[in-house]
Amino acid sequence: MWRLVNGKLIQETDQSRVKFRTNISKEIIDTLSKMAEENDTHINYLFENGLRNLLANNMIQFSKESRPKDRVQYKTTYDKQLLENAKQFAKSNHLYLNDILEYSTKFIDLNDIKDKKYKNRVERI
Repeated sequence: MWRLVNGKLIQETDQSRVKFRTNISKEIIDTLSKMAEENDTHINYLFENGLRNLLANNMIQFSKESRPKDRVQYKTTYDKQLLENAKQFAKSNHLYLNDILEYSTKFIDLNDIKDKKYKNRVERI
């Protein structure tokens, strides 16, 4: 992101984001990739949107037997607080975080997602 300080643009790393690696269904990643391209956004913004909506709902009906068999490693960045909340939600429901991430894709609201330009935003101080 960029910050406008005393009339000058300074590029900074967004400290509210954290890198995270997990295993996610290849089919889900492919679906989200197409969805992201169609909606001018990134996959991680779709995951974040779904997670926020899932956590707001505070209910999950997940069958461990329905876990996908096509999981591949997936690395990206997430909002630090949202990821921490998702970890707590997973722990309290006796699930893994990748289960929560995959399940959260059912809660994506395309009317409320960040676009690709968000990461290059300018914040004024």
